[in-house]
Amino acid sequence: MSASSRRTQIIVYSDDSTVRASIVAALGRRVSADLPEHEIHEFATGDALRLYIDRKGSDGKFRADLFILDGEAVPEGGMGISRQLKDEVFECPPILLITARADDAWLAAWSRADSATVMHPIDPFILADCVAELLRSRSLTTA
Repeated sequence: MSASSRRTQIIVYSDDSTVRASIVAALGRRVSADLPEHEIHEFATGDALRLYIDRKGSDGKFRADLFILDGEAVPEGGMGISRQLKDEVFECPPILLITARADDAWLAAWSRADSATVMHPIDPFILADCVAELLRSRSLTTA
């Protein structure tokens, strides 16, 4: 399968299954007609997410084009995981944070998220637009 025809890999992290379900529903199979279909990998714990990242393909790379992290997850919040990913993952994919309040923007900046936050409750149209924008910018930088 060529790089242009492969499915986009989206990682979703939240301890709350209803948050994960609302993200999956908002994204559907494709966020925009100009982008490929995507595959979503859901994680409820930081440990499971790290195990996935540590598991690499035959080319030595893990598969992820975008992370969507719940900043309100417990016991390990998405903001701390975001910062860890940006510090430890070479050429880390973009990160979108789901936050509780607009005032959390400074925390999202601290976590090194890619200037992308969506607030709870999740608006499916805003989330899909934000994801499409991040995926387009990623495809421009990796082309």
